[in-house]
Amino acid sequence: MTNEKTNGFTLVEVLIGLFLISALGLAALNLNTALSQTQILAWQNYLNVEQTNAYVANLIRELRTARPADNGAYPLETVNDQEISFFCDLDFDGKTEKVRYFITDTRLFKGITEPSGYPITYPPTEEKLIKLTDYVRNGSNPLFTYYNGDWPADQVNNPLTLATRLAQTKLIKVYLRLNTEKDKPDEDFILESYAQLRMLKDNL
Repeated sequence: MTNEKTNGFTLVEVLIGLFLISALGLAALNLNTALSQTQILAWQNYLNVEQTNAYVANLIRELRTARPADNGAYPLETVNDQEISFFCDLDFDGKTEKVRYFITDTRLFKGITEPSGYPITYPPTEEKLIKLTDYVRNGSNPLFTYYNGDWPADQVNNPLTLATRLAQTKLIKVYLRLNTEKDKPDEDFILESYAQLRMLKDNL
């Protein structure tokens, strides 16, 4: 009797092969999912930064054109670290709106109040609020910093203290940290810009 060697795979070999293929497939699927989520987060962060950058550009333009209110109020009204309100012709209609920007937690808002009645007032109850972004990571860093007309030569009196801001502000820095992921501060994107208030310049 001759011994014949049979070709093929045993059941155990087939099972091991299926297990390895399944493990590799699952690993590839998990990697693809992780990469996709990372790409989605990166894209969301990019869109958030681009959109908020446009908002900051508008804010700078509005600050530069700040002017007295239609009731004669001073161009600046509120000058806090995380909030500012001022007057300007926001929509170029000849009327002076009250504009407010402020941070609440991680959200940046813009408020707009149209002049109303006679004599003219700016009723707080008629303020229209617009949420600009949910992803502010400023923490204790001021959104707004205020300087007088002698900055940067005057390093002693600048930045201005709260008590002197209304009377002396000529230049305002806007500083905004953004990130869709709050647990990755090293990846924060920083937007920083300056606005010189033209109507309040000393060297006209």
